[in-house]
Amino acid sequence: MIRICSSLTRRCPVYSAVYNDARTFYSTSPILLKSAAPDNIEEEAPSQFMLILGKPGGGKGTISKKILKDFPSFSHFSTGDLLREHVRDKTNIGREAKKHMDRGGLVPDELIIDLVLDEAEKEAEKGNNLLLDGFPRTMEQAKALAESADVDIVVDLNVPNDTIVARISERYIHPGSGRVYNLSYNPPRVSGLDNETGEKLVQREDDKPNTVRRRLEAYEKVTAPLVDYYDKLGVLKTFSGTESDVIYPKVKRWLTAKL
Repeated sequence: MIRICSSLTRRCPVYSAVYNDARTFYSTSPILLKSAAPDNIEEEAPSQFMLILGKPGGGKGTISKKILKDFPSFSHFSTGDLLREHVRDKTNIGREAKKHMDRGGLVPDELIIDLVLDEAEKEAEKGNNLLLDGFPRTMEQAKALAESADVDIVVDLNVPNDTIVARISERYIHPGSGRVYNLSYNPPRVSGLDNETGEKLVQREDDKPNTVRRRLEAYEKVTAPLVDYYDKLGVLKTFSGTESDVIYPKVKRWLTAKL
C-alpha cells in the first residue's frame, strides 16, 4: 500500500481517491478488518511538508544539510533548482516558465506552486518527507500554496543582521574558478590572492555590506510576515543565535519530538 502524504490527501483528488478506496476495501473485508489497512494506514508515519525560513545569509543552507543528514527520510528541493531542471528538460512547466523568463518577467506564483506540488507528489508516493527551501517568499505565495497543500512544520532561523552582514561581507571569490574564501574561517594563504593561481580575489556586488543590508531590509518588509502567518497556524518554531553549530542542536531536538 502506498503511503499517502497527509498534507496532500485533503487537496489532491488522486491521493484522496486512493486513500478512501483503501479504507472502503479494508473496512468491508472480514479477513483484513483487524490486521491491516485503515489502522495500518493511520499508524504509518505520514509524510511531512516542512519549510525553512530565514534571512538571506542566515544559514538556511547549512541547517538544511544538517537536517538531511540526521533525518534521511527528508527530500530537499529548492524552487530555483527545480525551475532550472524543468526548463532544461523542457517539461510542460519548464516551457511555460521559460516564456516568462525570456520576456524578462517573473514566473507566476501559480506556476511555481504547480512545480512544488509536482515534486511533492512524487516524493510523497515514495513515503518521503519534504523540505522546501526558497518558497514561499511572500504572503501572497503562502496563501496561494495553502490552497493546494498544508504545511506541517516551519523552521524559522533568526540570526542578527549585524552577524549576517559581517559574515557575508568577508566573502571573496576567485572569478576564474568560483573558489570561495572567507576572511574569518577560510582565508587565502596570501591576503587578497587565490591559493591555486595567485590571481586577485574579488568581492561580488551582492556581498558588499550596503547591498547585504538592502537585502535584509527587503526581507523584513516582504518575507518576515510569513513568520507571524505560520506561527498563528501553530506549525512554526523560531531558533535564534549567531552560529549554525549552536542553533542546530535545538532544531534537531524539536524535529525529533515533532516527527
